[in-house]
Amino acid sequence: MLEHGGRLQRAIQQYGIAQEHWLDLSSGIAPWPFSVPPIPLRAWARLPETDDGLEQAAAEYYGVTHLLPVAGSQAAIQALPRLRRTGKVGVLSPCYAEHAEGWRRAGHRVRELDETQVDHYLDSLDVLVVVNPNNPTGRVVSPEQLLSWHARLALHGGWLLVDEAFMDNTPAQSITAHADRPGLIVLRSFGKFFGLAGVRLGFVVAERQLLQLLAEQLGPWAISGPTRVLGQACLQDRVAHQLQIERCADASRRLARLLESVGLPPSGGCDLFQYLVTEHAAHIHEFMARRGILLRLFEQPASLRFGLPDTEGDWQRLGLALNDYRKEQP
Repeated sequence: MLEHGGRLQRAIQQYGIAQEHWLDLSSGIAPWPFSVPPIPLRAWARLPETDDGLEQAAAEYYGVTHLLPVAGSQAAIQALPRLRRTGKVGVLSPCYAEHAEGWRRAGHRVRELDETQVDHYLDSLDVLVVVNPNNPTGRVVSPEQLLSWHARLALHGGWLLVDEAFMDNTPAQSITAHADRPGLIVLRSFGKFFGLAGVRLGFVVAERQLLQLLAEQLGPWAISGPTRVLGQACLQDRVAHQLQIERCADASRRLARLLESVGLPPSGGCDLFQYLVTEHAAHIHEFMARRGILLRLFEQPASLRFGLPDTEGDWQRLGLALNDYRKEQP
């Protein structure tokens, strides 16, 4: 199993700090969960049905005509590589590590690329995978560039797979509206923007034929009844969507200013996290963990991802810890 953020139980055991005393900033998930609606008993008692309105609510939210709900976009990340014969796959890196791993496990030859290398290798690839905005760097590739890459891939039957897990905060940058084109696949995550990662819900937007193949791969009842009720309610709450967008943007800017004020200017980020590349990443991670603040540590390159604090008390606690770290430096 690959490493991910949110491994709080392991940190509790490692550092001997009780759960209630942790500030967990290790995941790029909005710290303000949407309200959970009342779940009727029938959602628990009956098998899920696919004509209950979830797909329609999601299609309206994403501005598309058809899509496939999945048990978190991770389910699609693992299943999609099995829908193609083995071939050459480029992954724009660094990014969410499950992408490269999923294609490798299915027998594909994976080449991890930086953005400057894509044009050189593109015509030899069967699939190009792009996380947009990137996790963990926050880098955004323009819709125009993505559609240009897709057009070249489509000439020889290739796929462009775009993971838009962090796109809800900046919907104007999304290419979901174009995902009915053959060979263009867009993944959307529910848990991050809506702050409900435990729900395990995501969506795949692509041409109908591919969605049908993916649905057959995943099998029936992929989404639980209670999740379908909750997801539909959250997707239709337009007032809360705008509030979340504004709140996340304000918090992300505040976090960037805080890091800059202690001599740790972010190297990137988006409206759900800030990203810091530094040779001292492991030391900062340990320093903060011993104070009950959990960050996400990356090794290649040495870097940290800071999620958004929730309360004013959380902000003050993070600020004090960062100032303590600055004072200890020579």
